[in-house]
Amino acid sequence: MSIIRTEKLEKIYQDNGVPVHALRGIDLEIKKGEYTVIAGPSGSGKTTLLNVLGALDKPTKGNVWFEDQNLADKKKAELSDFRLKKLGFIFQAYNLIPVLTALENIEFSMMLLGKSEKERHEKAMALMEELEIAELAKKRPNEMSGGQQQRVAVARAIVNNPEIVMADEPTANLDTKTGGNLLDLMEKMNAEKNITFIFSSHDQQVISRAKRLLYLRDGLIEKDS
Repeated sequence: MSIIRTEKLEKIYQDNGVPVHALRGIDLEIKKGEYTVIAGPSGSGKTTLLNVLGALDKPTKGNVWFEDQNLADKKKAELSDFRLKKLGFIFQAYNLIPVLTALENIEFSMMLLGKSEKERHEKAMALMEELEIAELAKKRPNEMSGGQQQRVAVARAIVNNPEIVMADEPTANLDTKTGGNLLDLMEKMNAEKNITFIFSSHDQQVISRAKRLLYLRDGLIEKDS
């Protein structure tokens, strides 16, 4: 059974009044536990596709189904609630909250879900121990390296046990070794926790580890392997 699928997915942007077809009728099905990389040249539509799959952006035409829910039918507040409960996000720029410590950043989404301070602290610290970043608990983002920030971002993305983690160019700001370590971590999460990962990336290191590779060109899936 698919965890997420699309039907005739289109996304059209306006550029100074000129329509730009970022996605051109994408039919896609992703099953629970897949480790998928969306690749393609700049402007191919890979980040747009990831954003639409992650309910960060709405399609111009077509549908996105999460299990039996049609995301195209949901209102803004419903989509926000859906993202909080079902999805985790890892961004190229980390997107940690600067004034919060690593521990507080990881706890933040649990706080939004109304979990108790005790539960938040225990769960976040246990995850930081598991990911070998417990020593960062009291550090703020400006006191951490890029690789450390991204590992905190991974912890934040998975702390609520999401169905899917969306990762947009997660290694772009990291050196090869640090990026490789991060990918090792995400592969482990995929294997041990059966978390579905969907990446958008042009990094060959990410692409080479894909269990499934979707290659986009001009808003269309050119290759699915």
